[in-house]
Amino acid sequence: MRLLTFVAHGAHRLGLAVGERIVDLQRAYQAIPEAQREGPGDLPADMLAFLWLGEPAMQAARQVERVVARGAVAPSHAGQRITYAPGEVRIAAPIARPSKIICLGLNYADHIAETGAKRPEVPVLFPKFANAICGPGDRIVLPRASSAVDFEGEMAFVIGKTASRVPLDRAYEYVAGYMNLHDVSARDLQHETSQWLRGKGADTFAPTGPYLVTREDVPDPQTLDVRLWLNGELMQSSNTKHLIFDVPFLVHHISKTMTLEPGDVVSTGTPSGVGFARKPPVLLKQGDVVRMEVGNLGVLENPVVQGD
Repeated sequence: MRLLTFVAHGAHRLGLAVGERIVDLQRAYQAIPEAQREGPGDLPADMLAFLWLGEPAMQAARQVERVVARGAVAPSHAGQRITYAPGEVRIAAPIARPSKIICLGLNYADHIAETGAKRPEVPVLFPKFANAICGPGDRIVLPRASSAVDFEGEMAFVIGKTASRVPLDRAYEYVAGYMNLHDVSARDLQHETSQWLRGKGADTFAPTGPYLVTREDVPDPQTLDVRLWLNGELMQSSNTKHLIFDVPFLVHHISKTMTLEPGDVVSTGTPSGVGFARKPPVLLKQGDVVRMEVGNLGVLENPVVQGD
């Protein structure tokens, strides 16, 4: 399933992409007679609350997807719209305020080679925060404090149930799904100190979306093409098979010391082709457009503007 968050009539709503239609998931589920519902009695209208409901909510969403696919859902119910054409709504970031955004540094061998860094023996983790989240079509704002903002296309996964000390062989049970994440990075600020936070955590530095594609539709997240274009020119092209630390290991490793919760985002790192490693460097500037896609996770495109 392709879960999403969309904006219609000024309100953010939990949605489901079915074919070319955007479905209001809560309202579509309410349109199913209560005695026939396969999940909880109702669904919430936002992604984070939906993920906290766990598998029963996923089961309800699968039922809605089947019902919509066979044409058994009306365009509206009880005077409220249920389905939209894509141009009628704005797609937002799938999860607006995750409690954690955990990112990986140096997790592709080719990226390590282009940076001259040492191959890590354990995952290199750093945080972003909710201020960095933005969605498809939103502007990446270059801060005045930096003159060296770079692009990094990545695959992220989202936690689907509370995870603490997860065994390696059960790690996938805790993954709700996958999405694109653009780890925008101010290189000059990143390298001011040994800690990367200032260069990685600026406002708008984590575009995500358009979809959260659920686990059953990404049977092997270690086989996905990762590509990023800058103004139409392909800059990054790799595959998640080259990850040093893969999805199951990351769930296992992080949850040894940190309880992961539904909606938490883990971004798995970027491959080679980043701008600062090029000769001469290619850095983001006013008027640029960055487009990225990972496997079947949809296209994430964002314009770049200079901040005030």
